[in-house]
Amino acid sequence: MTSNKKNYTAPLTVLTSLFFMWGFLTCLNDIMIPHLKGIFDLNYTQSMLIQFVFFAAYFICSVPSGKLVKAVGYKTGIIIGLLIAAAGAGLFYPSASMQSYNLFLAGFFILAAGITLLQVAANPFVAILGTPETSSSRLNLTQAFNSLGTTVAPLFGHWLILSVITESMTPLAKAEAVQVPYLLLAAALVILAVLIGFFKLPTISGGSADGDERTDDGFDKLHKSAWAYKHLYLGVIAIFAYVGAEVAIGSFLILFFEDPNIAGISHAAGAKYVSIFWGGAMIGRFYGAIWLSDKGSKSRKYVTSAVVSVGAFLVGWYLTKDIALGAVFWGFSTANLIAFQFGKNDPYRTLGVFSFCTVALVLITVVVSGPFAMWSILAVGFFNSIMFPTIFTLGVKKLGRHTPQGSGALCVGIVGGALVPLASGAVADAVNIQLSFLVPAACYLYITFYAFVGSKIEAA
Repeated sequence: MTSNKKNYTAPLTVLTSLFFMWGFLTCLNDIMIPHLKGIFDLNYTQSMLIQFVFFAAYFICSVPSGKLVKAVGYKTGIIIGLLIAAAGAGLFYPSASMQSYNLFLAGFFILAAGITLLQVAANPFVAILGTPETSSSRLNLTQAFNSLGTTVAPLFGHWLILSVITESMTPLAKAEAVQVPYLLLAAALVILAVLIGFFKLPTISGGSADGDERTDDGFDKLHKSAWAYKHLYLGVIAIFAYVGAEVAIGSFLILFFEDPNIAGISHAAGAKYVSIFWGGAMIGRFYGAIWLSDKGSKSRKYVTSAVVSVGAFLVGWYLTKDIALGAVFWGFSTANLIAFQFGKNDPYRTLGVFSFCTVALVLITVVVSGPFAMWSILAVGFFNSIMFPTIFTLGVKKLGRHTPQGSGALCVGIVGGALVPLASGAVADAVNIQLSFLVPAACYLYITFYAFVGSKIEAA
């Protein structure tokens, strides 16, 4: 596979803003779940309907989104996706006024439908803009800014939603606390759509950008459909497992931390620790952009990693307001960097090492209590970091002209974010939250299989 040398810095910068925005919107669900659970007096399973309808949109809309992108192009698909997401965010205003949980759920679905279209258009766009050898590194870099959005979102939710809630407020007043934040988000999405409309993005055709010549070793010409590739549909299951596990964990963090046997902290305080979870993913993705790239010497990579490491300490310190806890966050960051060395710059091996680490951390969370359980589950964020971009790039590898179809198929797997949290909620209601983490542990076991075996099976 070959590609002409072109500078795609400007379009990658524009696409990075999209990754930030949909990460931000998705992670706000972690704030809305305990907030709406209290307003509508929901049990764990009912509160997980938020994630169910949100991620069910990926299952329903991914394949149509792939067809739409193929018909109208990547740029137009991105603009339409932003406007649909804006409509979903705007629906939160009447949902709060009418105090209707069902209308809130409809808003979550429409918002996610727009984000689905963004995912289907933007992920393969990033993979294609540059050499295929560095596609995993490139997608990790843009996903790092997605994680920046997920890190900032809980702080935004804490500041504009949870911090203004008091026990004396009526349920209606508590519901209306979300109106202004989501109207602001709707306006931001519309503005971003207008700006992208005026920006010139490269044209994509046949799995390449602006006429770059690429030949996927003829594999894309041997098969009439992307579904002929085993590594693709096994990758769909891996995306299902990854998104489901990550969303299930993120959804339960605040509720888990309020348990007196774990941390015994309030929802508002717990929101800051949700930022720690997603902040770990952000740091890990910056490491991934460095170590999964074939550019730069080892010494340069170590120097760049040292800068990211210092940033990790500052992020941990800022989010916890405690220098000792900042050092704990930095310690997990260092462990994450060591794990990259075991990965040996190979995306297959790195994915396997990371999924094994997540299994171990989740099992530790299940069997211990107190701060140790809290920090072991927070550390999972670091090792979640490279999973989505790495699974995605391995899944679309060698699809060529079938790349849009493959991208849509992989995004179908994001429905795991709907079903796995629901299963975890059922376990939490039947037993307790701590044992519900066994469901994500099983998901990470499958990802380990995909890393070492499933991703290397190319065609049926």
